[in-house]
Amino acid sequence: MRPACEVAQVIRQLGEQVERSKQLNHWQKRTLRLIRDCRTAALGGHLDQCPGCSHLRMSYNSCRNRHCPKCQGLAREDWVAARKAELLPVPYFHVVFTLPGELNRLCLYAPERVYDALFATAWSVIDSFAGDGVHLGARTGMIAILHTWGQNLSLHPHLHCIVLGGGISPAGYWKRARSKGRFLFPVKALSRVMRARMVAALRKAFPGEDPQLFRALFTKPWVVYAKRPFAGPGAVIDYLGRYTHKIAISNSRLISCDAERVRFRYKDYRDGSTKKVMELSPMEFIRRFAQHILPRGFVRIRHYGILSSRKKAVSIPQIILQLQGKIISLTRYQRSKAPAVVCPCCKKLLMRTILRFDHRGPPARYRNLTTSSEPQ
Repeated sequence: MRPACEVAQVIRQLGEQVERSKQLNHWQKRTLRLIRDCRTAALGGHLDQCPGCSHLRMSYNSCRNRHCPKCQGLAREDWVAARKAELLPVPYFHVVFTLPGELNRLCLYAPERVYDALFATAWSVIDSFAGDGVHLGARTGMIAILHTWGQNLSLHPHLHCIVLGGGISPAGYWKRARSKGRFLFPVKALSRVMRARMVAALRKAFPGEDPQLFRALFTKPWVVYAKRPFAGPGAVIDYLGRYTHKIAISNSRLISCDAERVRFRYKDYRDGSTKKVMELSPMEFIRRFAQHILPRGFVRIRHYGILSSRKKAVSIPQIILQLQGKIISLTRYQRSKAPAVVCPCCKKLLMRTILRFDHRGPPARYRNLTTSSEPQ
């Protein structure tokens, strides 16, 4: 079912207003152009034909941008499938590190520096608590996923961390966390250490910043949210599938859009997760959306410890062998291709591509064909 409105439609309605905006930088404008042109003739496409009934179907190409609401399905499936082979038969815990609103100005000014510091500090805290014999006394692993938005598209940087419920001891054996089914580490202690280390990292990253800002960060506790462990490895996969390639807002949340306003659904967590409707002007909606466009090349999903790329090929088979007595080897996951499409007419044979065209469009004799908006 097609959504009533799309982010791309809002961008197209604004036209040159987006290009002239001084609130958007060059990279944000480039990303918005890609989202606007996604699955349109501007990005080219291809013509498919059924070898049986000769039915023709024209499809436009996807932009494949990670911020596009229409281009995350295949990338998400690939990533989750690759993680399935790495799941361990151990508890997994969910920890969320949230930056206070006082840092939003720095996040807008230099997002890469702030978010890099957030990743590094979160892992430093988890690694320290895991290495402490009082809590665990082992080397653990973590997957961290950056989200920068709230439900109303406001800036709300936070890090979702999936942490192993144990680790490899100095002697090389798997050591289970002494959590007794509750939280992995004390939340209040995590919050205090996180605040101190993050402020120290920001002082180093922004040496010319007003010291009063950093002193003010110690006046209130930071939010570190710890959930109970996931209900088995299957729940971890379900979680990853929902959150890893999530973007600021999906097209399904949009209710309507015109030249005057954009209306979308959101949950107000301060009011008991009540579902509400927000109205914004089109330019304000795009401004809020654009502030969640990450810097070029920024990695928003990172692996640490024994789950890092360098170590998991050794650590995961080692843990599986100790816990289940199985010998396994991790193989590099091959990205899947776009799924084959069955002919919508005869519903028997697979469509075959017979012609590709660029931004100039298909040959004139094919331009009256019905196009498909399916991901390519």
